[in-house]
Amino acid sequence: MIEQQIRPWDVLDDRVLHVIADTPREDFVPERYRALAFTDISIPLDHGEVMMPPKLEGRLLQSLALQAGDSVLEIGSGSGYLTACLAKLAGSVLGVDLYPDFIEQVGEKLAHHGIGNVELQSGDAASGWDGARFDAIAVTGSLPVLHRGFHNALKIGGRLFVIIGKPPIMQALLITRVGEREWNQESLFETSIPALINAPQPESFTF
Repeated sequence: MIEQQIRPWDVLDDRVLHVIADTPREDFVPERYRALAFTDISIPLDHGEVMMPPKLEGRLLQSLALQAGDSVLEIGSGSGYLTACLAKLAGSVLGVDLYPDFIEQVGEKLAHHGIGNVELQSGDAASGWDGARFDAIAVTGSLPVLHRGFHNALKIGGRLFVIIGKPPIMQALLITRVGEREWNQESLFETSIPALINAPQPESFTF
């Protein structure tokens, strides 16, 4: 998986590659799809959700440039695989998901693998998440329109990975907070993933 899918997508960070190799993806895939754990597809989950393909997970992890002491907010914990990888790269992770059963299952999986630096909460974070500021934010579903709901949750120097737009082509962005009212935005690559449930939609125009 790493040599055939992830490295060819320019994921070259040794720490990221080590964490991906060290985290058994098959343990986070629904049992009925276990044989597909390492394929280059979006694996279906309950509630109509999906896991990101491995190459996209790798690019997300590399783009956030996580350090050992970083605090991370993950929007959409899903299967918990990306949560586990984030936790191994950073100091602490707050994982938020709309579905309480996902949160329960992720908690069990993380405990099974001895990962204890993750807090899990159930809630609707499609429009943002109030509270603490974070060094990094990973949004695992797309946003039809980029809103400012996550910008203010970044610390100065904090990084936000988000995918915006509508099918068939969306844009992955890395947004870095460089001041109290200033952010830099970098376009990373094109892709397409399902939208976050309840994500704000573009305003419609009437004539």
